[in-house]
Amino acid sequence: MRMTRSVAGRQRGLAPVWGADTRVLVLGSFPGVASLAAGQYYAHPRNHFWPLMGELLRLPLPALTYDQRLHALTGAGVGLWDTIVGCRREGSLDGAIREPVWGDPAAALAAAPKLALVCFNGRTAARALPRWRDAGLATLALPSTSPAYTLPLAAKLEAWRAAVAPLRGNGRQR
Repeated sequence: MRMTRSVAGRQRGLAPVWGADTRVLVLGSFPGVASLAAGQYYAHPRNHFWPLMGELLRLPLPALTYDQRLHALTGAGVGLWDTIVGCRREGSLDGAIREPVWGDPAAALAAAPKLALVCFNGRTAARALPRWRDAGLATLALPSTSPAYTLPLAAKLEAWRAAVAPLRGNGRQR
């Protein structure tokens, strides 16, 4: 899952993590430098994503290896991807993203036919919400798990509870 660069300097994001049983898809904006270098979603050690999802799913995600985290996440019905799959950017700030290439909702639906909810991790990711909603998917904008977003972890956790609601039921919500 390592990042690749084209000769023109365009960065490519990480491969999607999903499967036929994915019911909730969490979309970030575009991986930061630490995540791209590691080839891992939410690799920055201060990002709240793994502790937050671990708490919500009642899984020890922060204590697991990355591969074990992905296995546990997908086993729980959660997939990962980004709204922007390629761009030009210096550093990790979303505000520095130039020439974005957007992810395709049809690709997610084809790979994850049980998809019930698409969650957007932060304000920049949520800019793509209309394209996913227009594809017929239920959508939810959530506060960013980035350490740069200073909302307390307890408040983030409370907001993110809605992300796991479809994992408790059956069927597809639209």
